[in-house]
Amino acid sequence: MSDRIPFRVQPMLATLVREPFHNSGWLYEEKYDGYRLLAYKEGSRVTLLSRNAKDRTGTFGEIAQAVAALAPRTLLLDGEVVAFDRRGVSRFQLLQNLQTASRFAVFDCLYSDGTDLRRKPLADRRAALEKAVQPRHRAILLAARIADNGLKAYETAQRKGLEGVLAKDASSPYVEGRSRYWLKFKVHQEDEFVVAGYTAPDGSRQHFGALLLGAYDRDKLVYVGKVGTGFTHKSLAELYQTFQPLVRSKPALVDPPRERGVTYLAPRLVAQISYSELTADRKLRQPVFLGLRDDKRARDVTMPGIQ
Repeated sequence: MSDRIPFRVQPMLATLVREPFHNSGWLYEEKYDGYRLLAYKEGSRVTLLSRNAKDRTGTFGEIAQAVAALAPRTLLLDGEVVAFDRRGVSRFQLLQNLQTASRFAVFDCLYSDGTDLRRKPLADRRAALEKAVQPRHRAILLAARIADNGLKAYETAQRKGLEGVLAKDASSPYVEGRSRYWLKFKVHQEDEFVVAGYTAPDGSRQHFGALLLGAYDRDKLVYVGKVGTGFTHKSLAELYQTFQPLVRSKPALVDPPRERGVTYLAPRLVAQISYSELTADRKLRQPVFLGLRDDKRARDVTMPGIQ
């Protein structure tokens, strides 16, 4: 039997819904706040790919070693690289400088020992996943099932301070791209936005004041507000250096804010932002910068609620 997995996949993505729900025959998992990864084990070789197909094997070497130690000769796992705070809640910020040990929360198995599982129902793939990760390594964990009832799962997620809940049809195949077989409802608002520019610093702050953020609505990059919190002295300096090659004279935003001292950037960088809500005029309320991420193209960042 060949050690080569005969395909590469784009990850299956959940569709955002506004309200929690319960459907019979669905599973309700914790929604993690981390980096999506596909892990390909082909004999002794392991490759970790991000959702935009960037190789992250070197970045997460301990996870690659843990996957290599699993029993199946060939294996394809889908999951999220996460780091947990003291309360056991995953936090994207903790992954930024790799200061906290990362773990691979796996939730799907697409291939195992020469068998393509993508057309099998999720319940069967989960069974294959649970078999594959035994005995469990400290760098790998099974994605947590919160409750059998979706409404109770949402209540638990609220109580624990989780980002949200992933609801999955147990009878569904693995479908690449966005699907309604997987749905997500959020407890804590956190999304990706395009960095479109920055303002001049005020007072004692150095490098820049706030970031101008945008999201695509169809083909237009729409302004959603500024974020001026969540930075350290170090991150201000590092981000400023990252921005310089992207400086441009005209805004990429179709509706840039009317204020002085703005430096516009080519829309290539994606920031993870926490916020309390998106207002009626589609502006972020109480945004906090969590970090940059390179596992999603800026052009794929759409307005929250637009899939």
